[in-house]
Amino acid sequence: MRYALLCLTFVSLMTTQDRAGQAELTVHAPRSLEAAAERVRKLDQAAFSRSLALAGLPMPRAIVITLIARDDPRAISTPSWVVGLAAGTSDIRIFPDRTGAYPHDSLETVVRHEIVHLALHTRAGGRPLPRWFHEGVAVAIESGWGARDEMRLLLAALDPPSLADISRLFASDAYADTTQAYLLSAALVNDVREQHGSDVPGRIAEQVASGLPFDAAFRAVTGETVEDAAARAWRGYRQVSRWVPEATSPSSVWTLILVLSGLAFVVRLRRRRHLRRQWDEEQRDNPDDQLLP
Repeated sequence: MRYALLCLTFVSLMTTQDRAGQAELTVHAPRSLEAAAERVRKLDQAAFSRSLALAGLPMPRAIVITLIARDDPRAISTPSWVVGLAAGTSDIRIFPDRTGAYPHDSLETVVRHEIVHLALHTRAGGRPLPRWFHEGVAVAIESGWGARDEMRLLLAALDPPSLADISRLFASDAYADTTQAYLLSAALVNDVREQHGSDVPGRIAEQVASGLPFDAAFRAVTGETVEDAAARAWRGYRQVSRWVPEATSPSSVWTLILVLSGLAFVVRLRRRRHLRRQWDEEQRDNPDDQLLP
């Protein structure tokens, strides 16, 4: 009898350990999206939980993902550039038919991206975090930060943006502008993590949860202002030596294409930005139900 109890206890402990860091995942989808729903259910939660932990963030305890078809009224009423939305600490909406463009290269990427938003919201105790911080952390964690992203950022970094510029890019209706906003945000977050430790996003969010405004929390954790951190990051990206290995690699043709793409972004960066219309107005009218793409 004692042996049986020991075995049951061992199995219980093993089950707890196996499930540690994993969320209770619920996926809602119409029949037309059942194949996509199955892909979502097969997400490697253990591996992604480790990526979140490195950033100082918890895996949400419960995640409810709703997949929305293109002919659904909710899809029709949502701007076409929105691929996924996260709200609160558990709810995610995804429009699978819209995946395939940066930074949402695949359905799995979108799922991971939105889970990061939930994790940040949880770590910050529901208190607000800047859009650039939310998106920068999400991109940096869900897909990493590689040479391709840095090359796309090269020429944009030659004309240092301000945080206000990034906010205006996020508010634009143009795909190229929002793409640039994601890249610049991820570049800044990546640099801050290199300077102050990979878990700095979680430490900053934790300070926000304690009641500090974001700027004060950022300074308390890093010892510098957000503006100083941004200025240092852009200086780093403007150093020519950082790009020489990529320019001389076997993938130089690929690099040239990305540099030209970066040039196009710089041109667009200097154009006037158009604010989102009803979408942002709705978000301002309902701050307690903030949705993050």
